[in-house]
Amino acid sequence: MKRIAQDIKSGQLKNIYLLYGEEAYLRRQYRDNLKRALVPEDDTMNCSIYSGKDFNVNEMMDMAGTMPFFAERRVIVVENSGLFKAAVNDRLLELLKNMPDTTYLIFVEEEIDRRGKLYKAVTANGYAALCEVQDEATLKKWIMGLLKKENKMITADALNLLLDKTGANMENIRREVEKLVCYKYFDEGITAQDVEEICTVQIQNRIFEMVDAVAAKNQKSALALYYDLLALKEAPMKILSLIARQFHMLLQVKEMRQKGYPENEIAQQTGLNAYFLKKKYIPQAAQFQLQKIEAALRECVEAEERVKTGKMPDILSVELIIVGLSAK
Repeated sequence: MKRIAQDIKSGQLKNIYLLYGEEAYLRRQYRDNLKRALVPEDDTMNCSIYSGKDFNVNEMMDMAGTMPFFAERRVIVVENSGLFKAAVNDRLLELLKNMPDTTYLIFVEEEIDRRGKLYKAVTANGYAALCEVQDEATLKKWIMGLLKKENKMITADALNLLLDKTGANMENIRREVEKLVCYKYFDEGITAQDVEEICTVQIQNRIFEMVDAVAAKNQKSALALYYDLLALKEAPMKILSLIARQFHMLLQVKEMRQKGYPENEIAQQTGLNAYFLKKKYIPQAAQFQLQKIEAALRECVEAEERVKTGKMPDILSVELIIVGLSAK
């Protein structure tokens, strides 16, 4: 990603860019930065945007071959197209190899196949940037940078608590930072108490807390967290799905830890952020025996089946799961 910033600063921009990865905030930021560097914001004649899997690929390629209208560049943005996981379009491959000097193509995708011909064509003729979930140090530096622009400071405890509440999603973090800035409009310093009072806990963090309560056999706390999620209008089956996902991740972490895998390889194979793997997943997995995790997953499957077959209402089914898992 530093490469893109350098290209923009130097003005030596490539004709093809691919922005991919699970961090949507970074994909949007670099997409917008490239667009601003390539074409004026009000130039709708020379900037075309194609979004979704149903867009007309041939129309896009025809546009790519068209000279810009009274301008130096024509910019085409193709977003969430699925092209990098679909069958290869030979005409598109040929276009990438012989891109007109005046056309700039920006692909923005969450998931791609790096083994595919299209990805290889992009990297051979342009630049591909991975927009991945950032590590703890990078996120903290970014947060402090956001606050510095607003002439605000934050304590170390508050910074740690903020990340605990938001998770690693940069869009969530940005929204919570904006709330803190508004809340502390007349004050420079942001404390842990401010974060506690203002910032919203993401549903995945509540699931973490619920599973912690289950491990501690704190049935009252586990049920209270479940009722809180229901009060926030979260669907019982979504909650069940997240509980099952959590135990599935814990199972993978537990098994790989027992086999002696290093943390960086566990993070790579599970897709977990290294910071949250070390801080949350590994300690939580240590609270359970492997058999208990496997049993919890089976119970989640059985609870889902009871709901889908009409044997039990969804709210009650999930409640019984939590009761059973947290029973002493």
